[in-house]
Amino acid sequence: MEIKFLGHSSFKIKGKAVTIVTDPYDASVGFKFPKVEAEIVTISHDHQDHNQKELVGGKPYVIAGPGEYEVKGVSVFGLQTFHDESQGEKRGINTAYRIELEEISLCHLGDLGHSLSSNQLGELNGVDILFVPTGGVYTIGPKRAVEVITQIEPKIVVPMHYRAPEQKDNETFAQLSGVDEFLKEIGEEVNPQPKLIVSRDQLPAEREVLVLERVR
Repeated sequence: MEIKFLGHSSFKIKGKAVTIVTDPYDASVGFKFPKVEAEIVTISHDHQDHNQKELVGGKPYVIAGPGEYEVKGVSVFGLQTFHDESQGEKRGINTAYRIELEEISLCHLGDLGHSLSSNQLGELNGVDILFVPTGGVYTIGPKRAVEVITQIEPKIVVPMHYRAPEQKDNETFAQLSGVDEFLKEIGEEVNPQPKLIVSRDQLPAEREVLVLERVR
């Protein structure tokens, strides 16, 4: 499996026969969404920086809400969560996706805005790779992100939805914490990598944090 960071909360997850793209965004984030094709697209919620499915080529199957899905041999489970700490009153519903691909369990938390309940946590038991928002303001911030990571106990943690250098003058996203603040909170020093290549037998025995460089 090969995983690349497309920016913001969007990743390209490529298996042997299927490619998945999460949360494609528009130019409001401060940079352009790269050209990419996929068989499956997941949309965590209906905000413009997460729902631009038309930007993904290949006529993908779009998953945009809670439920159980089986697409081209890939199992996807959408778990309803909230975009804030007020049961969605401020920013609405968010869907976290658990994806089973190449014998690896991945979870993309979307714009999660709260810690997980025991019931929600039960649905995410055994996740191997976790994509977690860390920037705060609109999602959980560095401290709460570490709490959620501790709840889920994944093998690999990939932060997302943090302030990028290109967003320093962006009125909306300049408010986000940078990834360095998350790394400081979790107590890790890592160098960004261009991609993650992993198989079931290559998963680490102890938790690893990986920062991915954005595809340009």
